[in-house]
Amino acid sequence: MICEKRLFAAMALLLSPCIRAQPSRAPGNDTISKDQLRADLFYLAGDAMRGRLTGTHEYSLAAAFVASRFERMGLKAAGHDGTFFHRFDLVVSELAAGNRMVIHAGLPASRTLNLHEDFYPLIFSASAKARGKVVFAGYGIHAPGLGWSDYAGHPIRGNIALILDGDPGANDPKSPFDGLVTSEYANVLRKAMWAQEHGAAGVMVVGGGGSRGTDSFPAAARGYWPVKPPIISKYTLAAYARRIQIPAMQVSPALVGELLRAGGKSLAGLREQSEKGGGSATAALGGDVEIEAALTRSVVEDRSPVAMIEGADPEAKKEAILVSGHYDHNGATPEQIFNGADDNGSGTVALLEIAEAYALAAQQGQRPRRTVIFASWGSEERCCGPLLGAWAWVEDPLWPLEKTVAVLNMDMIGRSEDVPAGGGGRFNGLPLQTAAQNANNVHVMGYSFSPDLSAAVTEANRHLDLGLVRKYDNNRSNLLRRSDQWPFLQRSVPALFFHTGLHPDYHTQFDRPERIDYAKMERIARLVHQLSWNLAQSAARPKFSSPRVIPPPE
Repeated sequence: MICEKRLFAAMALLLSPCIRAQPSRAPGNDTISKDQLRADLFYLAGDAMRGRLTGTHEYSLAAAFVASRFERMGLKAAGHDGTFFHRFDLVVSELAAGNRMVIHAGLPASRTLNLHEDFYPLIFSASAKARGKVVFAGYGIHAPGLGWSDYAGHPIRGNIALILDGDPGANDPKSPFDGLVTSEYANVLRKAMWAQEHGAAGVMVVGGGGSRGTDSFPAAARGYWPVKPPIISKYTLAAYARRIQIPAMQVSPALVGELLRAGGKSLAGLREQSEKGGGSATAALGGDVEIEAALTRSVVEDRSPVAMIEGADPEAKKEAILVSGHYDHNGATPEQIFNGADDNGSGTVALLEIAEAYALAAQQGQRPRRTVIFASWGSEERCCGPLLGAWAWVEDPLWPLEKTVAVLNMDMIGRSEDVPAGGGGRFNGLPLQTAAQNANNVHVMGYSFSPDLSAAVTEANRHLDLGLVRKYDNNRSNLLRRSDQWPFLQRSVPALFFHTGLHPDYHTQFDRPERIDYAKMERIARLVHQLSWNLAQSAARPKFSSPRVIPPPE
């Protein structure tokens, strides 16, 4: 089938009056075929692949499948050591003996606390111990670019930092911390890094303090560290885990409330003060706390298939457009398989079709001016990151980020958004709507970070007439940060997320290849291909907005 397709494509590129009459159309765009998308997806999301869960044989097989297709197309390897793989390590942590926490002063009497009831170690914590006074450091955020640092107040060095979860202005659509979207500044791992950089001997993180109460902490602890090993492991990117050298604990709001009452303070009051920023809430709370985290770490090797087509222009080829879509999903149980056809088999097979369109055009001497990179990220789904393959790339980029013109990421492009009444928390923040209403629509997210790039999508859509929906860059659903364009946005690289929306089959055993709208997926793949070609040919680069204007929520 591949040989027949290539022969047909070569003839089309040479003879098609449509391509010759419309030079603005990307060469090879019409070779992107719903039939080929369907054939690839029935393999990649078939039952035999058992949901492509990180660490499984089928996951490794899926990566090899994508890489082999890249190689067979004649693309250039873009991975480590001349391979088609960007390699990275993950860390799986397990509780070991010796996790402890002791309050030596600050309560009426010294107390040894109970694991799971009063505290538990965070999975990225170092196996380490510390003792010191407790210093409240607000949200524990250090964001000079936003004029915010919770470390501008009381010195933290040598002490135990107590920090709040979340980020300021969580309910404020105008918050500089990405409006209603949970910003990267809320990432607890990054907060631990900032505390460590400012000299903290250890970190304690506390949630609650508002209307949620405190009774749920033991249940949350059991969910975080279940007695029975989970089917799906929690991972940390090894590059991050290795940086953490201090103990990091989650502590119960009830315990913190007890400590604060001794000094006439409350957790709710400190949270309110922390919203003002500038280190105004940072203060020594007294108390003498000893914490010790004990974890056993195992390293898991991981990889993302990556390839490129080198640009034809001697200077322009030093810059690249990156097209991506993650290949992993949620695996299987003995009873059911989570095939992950839409999420994200659809984006993966579209990536293959786009890559092949470039390869076929190149065979006819039609190469882009700039280089185009194709990346199928690993471990996008996995906690606790997530987006681990994409984060691994931005930490160890095999193409300079400053030379990356734009990232075009596809994730769930095979259905139509369908938000039913009573759909549950996974549809949080999304208005009720039907698939029929969205039959021609595709969401474009990341538009507010680069109006130039957003405008380029509109231009690329001229021949396709898809409904381009731009409304989720400031939405409680957090969709903006839930796929692999997010790490690039955090590094000031213009990036877009193409997504046809959530639906009731999302992350269930019913996300199967026979439920995909292949005709629609073909048009979206052609759109992304056209956009990537336009960007590769353009003399100008899309600008990254700094500061970004956060759009009003819709």
